[in-house]
Amino acid sequence: MLRYLPFLLVLALWIYAFIDCLNTPESQVRGLPKVVWVIIILLFGEVLVGPVAWLAAGKVRGPRPDGSAPFAGRGGRRTQWVAPDDNPEFLKSLKDESAPAKDAADAKGAESAEDSARLKDWEADLRRREEELRRKENGPEDTPPPAKG
Repeated sequence: MLRYLPFLLVLALWIYAFIDCLNTPESQVRGLPKVVWVIIILLFGEVLVGPVAWLAAGKVRGPRPDGSAPFAGRGGRRTQWVAPDDNPEFLKSLKDESAPAKDAADAKGAESAEDSARLKDWEADLRRREEELRRKENGPEDTPPPAKG
């Protein structure tokens, strides 16, 4: 099994470089057009020249579009992660999401009150109909007094 490991590592690097090249926007490709890089990766993938060349020289590696560095380099600063409850943008997004939810909850509360009133009316109607059926079955002389609800 260990004899297949070098082949699998080469194959993994080849696939990674190929997919990375395909997913990279044209504006971030250096040196050659993107199509030429794809051909180089595919043709020279088995000897690792294509994938290594792509990873070393084919793609612009620098600050991310949001301005943060991908990793600390020479003299570079590593970006500090902020907890969600300390991030003002995250807190603002929660406030924006909670406003429609609060309006929906208020509307649901009104619907709930209407639903419970409708349910009480249906229960009263059901009791009245059951009493009428009992009167018809038992006759007029055996009628129990009506239930108060």
